[in-house]
Amino acid sequence: MFDKLEDLLIRYEEVMGELNGPSVTADQARFRALMKEQSDLAPIVEAYRAYKKCEQDIEDGTAMLETEKDGEMREMLKEELSSAREQIDALEKQLKVLLLPKDPNDDKNVIVEIRAGAGGDEAALFAAQIYRLYVRYAERQHWRVETMDAEEIGIGGMKYVSFLISGQGAYSRLKYESGVHRVQRVPETESGGRIHTSTITVAIMPEVEDFDVQIDMNDCRFDVFRASGNGGQCVNTTDSAVRLTHIPTGIVISCQDEKSQLKNKDKALKVLRAKLYDLEQQKRHDEEAQLRRSQVGTGDRSEKIRTYNFPQGRVTDHRIKLTLYKIDAIMDGDIQELVDNLIAADQAAKLARMNPAV
Repeated sequence: MFDKLEDLLIRYEEVMGELNGPSVTADQARFRALMKEQSDLAPIVEAYRAYKKCEQDIEDGTAMLETEKDGEMREMLKEELSSAREQIDALEKQLKVLLLPKDPNDDKNVIVEIRAGAGGDEAALFAAQIYRLYVRYAERQHWRVETMDAEEIGIGGMKYVSFLISGQGAYSRLKYESGVHRVQRVPETESGGRIHTSTITVAIMPEVEDFDVQIDMNDCRFDVFRASGNGGQCVNTTDSAVRLTHIPTGIVISCQDEKSQLKNKDKALKVLRAKLYDLEQQKRHDEEAQLRRSQVGTGDRSEKIRTYNFPQGRVTDHRIKLTLYKIDAIMDGDIQELVDNLIAADQAAKLARMNPAV
């Protein structure tokens, strides 16, 4: 591990030297690549430098303790050594996490799809609430949300909604949301006061670039139609909505959020790229079934990942056995505690696979 850290430290200094050179800004692509590499390396280098300083402090403190005769000074040195050893243990754990292989999608934007499942209108109402949850969470992170398509029902629910969340690290935090979300409560549509169980499915897909997934336009069929729902006079009176059918896979995508047919077409292609990339990822997950089972639920869409129990005011994530009694805050987008715990559990599982003794 420490040989690798030394190599990364040398590389970081090389990158910083190149960034400080007079000619780097002339090549903007090179400049952006170096800035990205510097940003990725900086947390590792900072932690490693702190580790090395701690190591030196322990070495110096131990040498001083061997020669120090004053009792009060010896006690102070012992306390400082104890504190430094605790710090170096914490830094070593932090470095192991920082050196874990990084998911190449972590810095990407995400396309989110929410579909109502079992439960009829109640499932659609819950789908609309989960949509709002993610919008509120995105607002808290200062991310941007663009709705792609939605199929609403008259009482405020959504049978289906897809939207793009753009922001630094969006995929790294939201990728654990894929799966079946279950709600237990007395529905607004139920007059008997009985608790019902309904489900929705959430799919989180990284937004991918043109060069990540090549699409043969001969495999695509575009149909245009008049948009429905809110959007203004122009949207509802022109054939601006687009339905894209990918013939080889049978994937169908509708986009009607934009007033421009061309913009809706571009959005539909963006979603198609994400879906094709996701299909390939799912195939890889299936081929590595044992690995997927040891991960914290970033693969199988049929997995029931979370229950929202309104009568008890609790939200339970079944993958990490975590229950939080703050359902109102969570439904308002305060899911950071869930996100942090899922990330920590995933890192712990990866560390355990790399070193069973960890």
